[in-house]
Amino acid sequence: MTALPKVPGVIEGQTLKGDLEVSVDVCIIGSGPGGASAALAFAAAGKRVLVVEEGGYFTKTRFRMREDEAYTNLYQDGGQRTTKDLAISIYQGKAVGGGSVINWTTCFRLPEHVLEHWAHKHQARGFTHNDIVPHYERIEKRLSITKVDEASVNPNNRLLLDGCRALDLEVDTINRNVLGCAQTGACGLGCPIDAKQSMLVSLLPDAMDRGATVLSRCRVDRLHFKGDKVSHLSGVLLGATGREPTGATIEVKADRFILSAGAIGSPGILLRSKAPDPSGMTGRRSFLHPVSICAGLFPEPVHGYHGAPQSVASHHFAERGGKDVGFFLEAAPVSPGLVSTAVPGYGKAHRAVMKMLPFVGGHIAITIDGFHDDVPGGTVELDPRGRPLLNYTAAPRTLAAMRAGHKTLAKLQLEMGAKEVHTLHQPLRVVRSQKDIAALDDAPYGPGEVFMASAHQMGGCMMSDDPNKGVVRSEDLRHHAVTNLHILDGSVFPTSLGVNPQETIYGIMGLIAARLAA
Repeated sequence: MTALPKVPGVIEGQTLKGDLEVSVDVCIIGSGPGGASAALAFAAAGKRVLVVEEGGYFTKTRFRMREDEAYTNLYQDGGQRTTKDLAISIYQGKAVGGGSVINWTTCFRLPEHVLEHWAHKHQARGFTHNDIVPHYERIEKRLSITKVDEASVNPNNRLLLDGCRALDLEVDTINRNVLGCAQTGACGLGCPIDAKQSMLVSLLPDAMDRGATVLSRCRVDRLHFKGDKVSHLSGVLLGATGREPTGATIEVKADRFILSAGAIGSPGILLRSKAPDPSGMTGRRSFLHPVSICAGLFPEPVHGYHGAPQSVASHHFAERGGKDVGFFLEAAPVSPGLVSTAVPGYGKAHRAVMKMLPFVGGHIAITIDGFHDDVPGGTVELDPRGRPLLNYTAAPRTLAAMRAGHKTLAKLQLEMGAKEVHTLHQPLRVVRSQKDIAALDDAPYGPGEVFMASAHQMGGCMMSDDPNKGVVRSEDLRHHAVTNLHILDGSVFPTSLGVNPQETIYGIMGLIAARLAA
C-alpha cells in the first residue's frame, strides 16, 4: 500500500498509481451539497478531511455547453438513469460538486409545515425551523442566492408567469444561486463562466483552503464494520471516463465517516456493505417528485434553450385539500438533446416535432410524493453487479396528480396562445381545445405510456428518533446502529419536500455539520 499525497485540493484518482491506504479524522463520501457542507465544517474545525467522489473533476474550461459531453461526464449513468421499470427518467449529478454542478439553480427554503409533518408523523424532532434559519442566511450570502428580477425572465418562464396570472393562480419569481449570470441557458450542462455558485466553486474550495482533500474518480465499494463502528472503507480508483477501474484500490480509515452519496447512492452503499439495519428501512421511502410535462407549440419563437432555465414557480396546487397529492409548476429548458429523449414517436414523426423546437414552450408539473400512507415512494435495490437501482411505481394518487398537472398546464398554454399542446403520451396526444383537455381523463399513465421524469431524489435513509422507524436519528443524523457514521444528504428526508431540494439540503446539513464539528 502507498499513501495518498497529503495536500489540500483535488487529486484525480485516474492519475494515481498503486493501491492506496489513507488515515484521516473524517472521511466524507460524496461532494455534493451535503458532503461539501460537512467538509467545510470539519476542515474549519482543524480536522484532517478527505472527500471521496466517484465522479470526475470538471471545471469551467471543460463546460462547453454541449449536451453530448455534459450528460456523459456529469450525470449518473450518462444521463440515462431510470427507475427499474424504465418508466421515470432520473436526472442526477455525478461529479466533484455533485448535483449542484448540473441543477437549474432554483432555491427554496423548506416549507415549515413539512418540518412539522416530519416531527408529528415520523418522530424527527431534532431541530426546528428557527435552528435552520441562521444556516439558510449563511448559505444565501455565500452562494449569492437572490430573487430573480421579473424583467430578466426568458420567454419560456414568461409564458408560465403570465399564464398563471391569467388563470388567477399564485405565482412568483424564484431565488437563484448565481453571481454574474450571463443567461447562457447552460445550467444543466455545467456553468461555463462559474456564475452558478455550485459546490465546485464555493464550499469545496472553502474547505480545501482550510486543508481538506478531494479525491475524484474514487468509487466506494463498501464500508467495513467492527462492533458498532465503521472500521474502514474499501474502494477502487476509476479511469478518466469513470467507467472502468484502473486496477488500483483504496482503503480509508477514519474516526468518523459521513455518507453523502445522495438519495440513491447512500442507501446503495449501505446495502452493498450489509450495514446493520434494525428498522429495515434502508433503501425504503425513496421519493422522486415525479414530473409530468406539457410542450406547447406557439406561433412566435420561444427559444426556451436560452436564458435562465427556471426563474418562475407556482405553488398554487401544492396543498390540494389534504386528500389529493399536490403539485407545483415550473418551467424547464427546451434544449435539443433533453427534448429529443422525451418526445414520443420515431423517424419522420419525431423529426417533425424536433424541427418545431424554437416555437416550443416547456412547462412541468412536479408532484409531491410521500405525504399519504398509500404514497410510500420506492425502494433502492442492488442489481446483479451491486449497483443501486430504484424500484419505484407511481401510486394512483400520484398519477392522478400528474393528470391534474397536465390538464392545468394545457389550459395555461392554450390561454397563452399555444396552437397545440403535447402531453408527451405514447402514442402522441395533441390538445387544441377544452374538449381535448377533458379527454385527458381517459389518457393512460402506465409505464411507457407517458414520459415521466425526476430531477429531485430524496429519502432512502430516513431520519426518525424511533430506531424502529428510521435509519438515522434527527439530532445529528447519526446511524442508529453505527456510532461513527452520519448521513448528511437528501436521503434522510422522510418525505419529498414540495420545493426544489438544494437549499433545504444546504440549510439542514449545514446545521448538522456545525453540530458535529463543534
